[in-house]
Amino acid sequence: MHDEFLCHVTAYGVCDGRRIGVPLGTYRAPTLALALWWLRDRASWIAERLDPGPETPYVPTGALVPVPETVPDVPAVLRAWCADPDRQEQVADELADGRLVRIAAGDDTTEYELLAESVDALRMQRTLPDLAVPMA
Repeated sequence: MHDEFLCHVTAYGVCDGRRIGVPLGTYRAPTLALALWWLRDRASWIAERLDPGPETPYVPTGALVPVPETVPDVPAVLRAWCADPDRQEQVADELADGRLVRIAAGDDTTEYELLAESVDALRMQRTLPDLAVPMA
């Protein structure tokens, strides 16, 4: 069982023809439950900022408008992930097995990526023998 997890949230976009990542947060979770909680919290946080409700006090009346059905709905994807217990269990199982977990949602301009991985698995990867071919 893996005990500690490193979690990251990053937004990616294109600037001057290059893909650029902007870190939105990192958390070293001491337990699997806290890693899952943090990932759900960050996904909800992004969704709320991208798609606040019309009753939100800091949004002026009439400032929000619907987008066409053809536009990818990043907030809906993130909210659905947060609300799906089966997908949460799948993420928990993968993390417990030491695998890297990636949750991503994007639209035409930005991709939002949530990553989590076991600190123990990272340490084990560093101790594996180098499989590079020796130079003659």
